[in-house]
Amino acid sequence: MPTTYSPQEAAERSGFSPETVRYYERIGLLPPVRRTSTGRRVFEELDLKWLALLRCLRDTGMPITEMQAFIDLMRDGAETRQERLEVLTAHARRVQDQIERLQLHLGQINGKIDQYRRGEVWNP
Repeated sequence: MPTTYSPQEAAERSGFSPETVRYYERIGLLPPVRRTSTGRRVFEELDLKWLALLRCLRDTGMPITEMQAFIDLMRDGAETRQERLEVLTAHARRVQDQIERLQLHLGQINGKIDQYRRGEVWNP
């Protein structure tokens, strides 16, 4: 018997709100979740893996429309491997650019912190 999770547990494990999980399922980012005979959603490990992927893509700034296109490619099977690779490679470049910008900003912030620790009040 596979391990199952309630909608609340799936949301907590994914870091999404329950509303976001329902929304992602409704728009097709998350495959349809199994339901009990009473209609209650039951999440399994595979569902949590999908949510983890969506969390990663969202947290790294991939727009929902691009996430949908990527998920559609995943569902289309092995013949879309190259297209999926291209989508992720382009996204990885954007993430790397963002990391570099953030590192520059962090350097500037740390410089300001050092100035204030030395007692300098204003020096842009």
